[in-house]
Amino acid sequence: MRAKLTYAITAAVLVFYFVLVGSRGVMLIQSGTILTVTFGVAVLILPVIGLWFLWKNTQFVRRANALAAELDAEGGLPVDELTRTPSGRVDRDSADEVFAKRKAETQASPDDWRSWFRLAIAYHDARDTPRARKAMQRAIALHDGRPVRT
Repeated sequence: MRAKLTYAITAAVLVFYFVLVGSRGVMLIQSGTILTVTFGVAVLILPVIGLWFLWKNTQFVRRANALAAELDAEGGLPVDELTRTPSGRVDRDSADEVFAKRKAETQASPDDWRSWFRLAIAYHDARDTPRARKAMQRAIALHDGRPVRT
């Protein structure tokens, strides 16, 4: 719940910032000179890109959460079998061991979204965020029956 609240607050702050920047872009365009209009258009592009990125990221998070809920209802969420350091961080060797299991599971069932979901969690635990995101995107695509990009 705390993560959702943090995400919502961050998203609201970003939207406020995009509106603020966008209003400055409109003010520059209204000035009417070639230079201010050019800068105004350039300034308006940034909030558009930011809003698009925020929207895509929000869609990704919602879909990943829906898969987690579905997998939880099936009793298929991975059990936390990781050992942790005294500070609470995941032990790297433990994460690598669990990752090897998840990778083998995924190689055995490459068309199963559940194995890709569990692999994404293993990547995340191993602190490999880009691969975790790609694995989760693949899980979402397989679940939705969409073609998977490699």
